[in-house]
Formats: sequence, structure tokens, C-alpha cells
Amino acid sequence: MAECGRKALSLLEAARSRYESLQISDDVFGESGDDSSDNPFYSTSGDSDSDSCIADVGDELHQHQKRGDEGSGLGGGAGSRGSSGAGPPGSLSRSQAEADGWTETLQDVKVPPYKETYGPAQKMPANATALDFFQLFVPDNCIQNMVTQTNMYAKKFQERFGSDEGWHPVTAQEMKAFLGFVTSTSVHRCESVLSIWSSGFFSNRSIALKMSQARFEKILKYFHIVAFRPSQGSNQGLYKIQPFLDSLQQSFNCTFRPSQTQVLHEPLIDEDPVFITTCTERELRKRKKRKFSLWVRQCTSTGFICQISVHLKDGQGADGLATLKNKPQLHSLVAKQLCQNISGKNTVIFTGPSITSFSLFIEFSKQDIFCCGLLSTRKSDCTGLPQSMLVCSSTSAKRGQSQVMMKGSMSLISWYNKGHFRFLTNAYSPTKQGLIIKRKSGEIPCPLAVEAFAAHLSYICKFDDKYSKYFIFHKPNKTWQQVFWLSISIAINNAYILYKMSDAYPVKRYSRAQFGERLVRELLDLDDCSPTQ
Repeated sequence: MAECGRKALSLLEAARSRYESLQISDDVFGESGDDSSDNPFYSTSGDSDSDSCIADVGDELHQHQKRGDEGSGLGGGAGSRGSSGAGPPGSLSRSQAEADGWTETLQDVKVPPYKETYGPAQKMPANATALDFFQLFVPDNCIQNMVTQTNMYAKKFQERFGSDEGWHPVTAQEMKAFLGFVTSTSVHRCESVLSIWSSGFFSNRSIALKMSQARFEKILKYFHIVAFRPSQGSNQGLYKIQPFLDSLQQSFNCTFRPSQTQVLHEPLIDEDPVFITTCTERELRKRKKRKFSLWVRQCTSTGFICQISVHLKDGQGADGLATLKNKPQLHSLVAKQLCQNISGKNTVIFTGPSITSFSLFIEFSKQDIFCCGLLSTRKSDCTGLPQSMLVCSSTSAKRGQSQVMMKGSMSLISWYNKGHFRFLTNAYSPTKQGLIIKRKSGEIPCPLAVEAFAAHLSYICKFDDKYSKYFIFHKPNKTWQQVFWLSISIAINNAYILYKMSDAYPVKRYSRAQFGERLVRELLDLDDCSPTQ
């Protein structure tokens, strides 16, 4: 038993070493404790569960293949096709591929050094509070705007539908408390924010005293970011939330510089990922579908979400998908929007099948953006790629076996591990080998690009799980409010990341849960617990 434990630890440390070489932290949101190392992003104790995200990468690829692109956007290996089947639309026959420059002769590929240093853009003092970090993204002037717009909407509403005797204008202190109450649903995992004032299991008298339920419901009724439709751009379906999203994006850009490796994906945002992985497909189909899609660009060294892109699934405006959903280049357009601020920096981005395409990667390479993406014959645009690499051979393949073709600096990789997986990359040399380290089967050989992608995929799986810790459970009916509270969840995540990288972290060493609880208490200003009416 002891020998098995030592072997497991040896594999774990080997995997961690390789993760560090790939610029990945294996437990960026690891809970703080006495066993935390000097690196604030993961624990190195033997009983740490961080190896759970690095042990079964091949299985995770298969899980994402089944799940498809709907969740994280990183799903789907290349679908199985018989050797006699035709290749996907736009793919090239063997003679066409040779004429187009595809060859089995491999050459070394090197990515130039990153042109920026990553980390927080400003130094926070050691006595900085959880609220200080949160207000890097939602500052006082932003909260004051919520106060102004909410009061304006309440006044106009009452002018049209009659006075509301129980209403009086909201203040900035009340608006902070309002944000604190709703945010508490992520910390205490309650389905309804109103349960705070109930006598049931999710009641929370310690914070309920700060504001009466009647007052909270009045603020909830009139809460607005933008009270009235602007005279210009009136077709913008997200007009009620767009100024906040613009402000949030600017704060993301100003407070943090991401690492060289980043991921484009669509995170799980509907439910706790534990529910997603345990419920049946029938239960999933019963869930009410969101009316918007959200993609992110995320730093893989810290988990900081650098940019978000929100689009309505229905709508005629420029922010709606209705005008784009029938075009095959939809996800390419999303990728271009997410990457518009990183050109010329030698960034390496990882993409899922819906984004991966030869033409997009070539376009990015001209902007000094290097790519590594999982390719699917069902989900991906396979235009310009050799058919011979996209269909399964009648000859049985061995686990870890790979085949590579190149055109210029672009490599198309077919790798076998309980199924064929294809990758397209110009970020990793096809001549360099990597390893997938698994607890049960040990080491599986693969090209370095496959190891790098699998490592980042594992990271995203872990991030989905950790992100759910701050998922605000309050579920409003209005789409703009759903987007708002989702954005607040992302802001809290980013605030926690900056906290762990600051001088304030060694002082209190708050865990993720403790940070969330402190933020709620500071938003509610619980040093003064006298109730308001």
C-alpha cells in the first residue's frame, strides 16, 4: 500500500513539473491551509486532490467529446469515420493536399518569446479588504450609477402605473447591501435570495437584520443599470447592461496582464457543474435554455478571465445571433472579437472544435497570435485540410500512436487514445514529444501539442468546478439581469485571483469560501447591524 502511495505521489510530482513547464497551475483556486507552498495557487501535500484534474486526461477528452460544444466550448474529438467515407466539406484529397503544400516531412517550430510580463497591473496594500478587490471591477461610481438609474426607473414607473407608497429612493449604502444579499446566494448555496428572511433551512438571520425583506423586494422590483432605451442604437438588445459590461471589460484590461497561454471557451454557467455531470440527458433537456451565449478569453496561468463576449441567441440587433447563427464563421467572429486586444504579443491560444479552423489560425498567425485547437469533423471548419488525416484508417491504431502532416508552420495531428483525436497547431513543434500521465496506465506518449492541450483542458474542467463556488444562484427572468449577475460572479472570481497574488493574501490567507463570506459582510457593512425599513 505504501509503495502504491509513493508511486502515485511520484506520478503527481512528475505531472506537476510538466504542468509548470506548460505555464499551468494545477490548482489555481486551491483552498488555503497550513500545507500551502510558497506558490499561492496550489497545495503540494500528498493528500491534495489536485491530481484529480490531471490524472485522466484521455477520459476527459472523451467526456467532452460526448458533451459537445454546448458547455465549455472545448468538446468534441474528431468523429469516427470509415476509411471509405468521404472527408468533411472543404477538405482536400491526397493529390490536392500535396499540391497545396501539405507534407509528412516535419520541421521544428518555435514560438517567439512573449512580449509582456503577466500579473496584476497595480499593487494592492497588505491591508486591502475583499471589498477593495471587488471594487477594482465594480467601483463606487458604478454603484452610484445603479442608484441613479434605479431611482429614475422607479419614478418613471410610478408616473405611468401609479405611486408606490412603500417606495423611497435607494441610497448607495442600500445598493451595496442589495448586491451583498444576492451575492450571498453563491456563498450559502440557496436557491432563492428571499429565503434569507425565511424560517427554513436557508434562512440567515445574521445578515437579514441589515435590511427588511419588504425593502429588498422594492429595490429588486426597480433595479436597473440603464433605465431607458438610448436614442441611438435602439436595436441593441443588451442596451440595459452594455454600459456595465463595457466598464467591467475596461477594468479587466486595466487590472491584470495575462500570461502567454490563454484559452477561448464557453464556460458552464447554467448550473453547478456537479449537477451537470450527474444529471441525465432528459433532465438536461428539461432545463430552460438561456437566451444568450457567453464566451471568454481566460489566462491559463491564473484563471483570470481577461475578456467576455455576450451575444443574444434571439434578436435582430448587432449583438444578436439571429443574423449569424446560419453562418459557419460565427465562432470565428467570436474568436476574433475575443482576441482583438492581444495581437502582436506572441500569445498562444487554445480553442475548441467550434473555433478551430485552418483559415482562422492563419489569420491569427499574421497578428503574432499562435494557436492550438482540438479539431472535429462535425464541429470544425475543415476547409483546406487533408482528408487522409480526417478519416479513420482501416488499420487498427495503438494507444499513443500519432501521425502528423505540415503546411508551413501549421501541423495537423492525429493521435489515438481510445479513439482518434485531431489537433491543429502552429504553437508547438511536431518534432517534440510529450506525455500524458495517468494514475492507472502510467505514461502515454503523444506529441507535445497534445499534452499541452490536454493539460489546458484539464485546467478548464477544474476551473468550471471552482467557478461554481461563486455562481450566484439568484435566477431572474429578465435576460439582462441574468447577464448582470453572471458578470458579477466573474468579477468576484477575478477579485479572488488578484487577492491571492497580492500582499494581502499572506496576512489573512482567506480560502475561496472565506473570501466570499468576507465580501458579503463588507458589502452589507455588518459592523453596523441596525435594520433598515
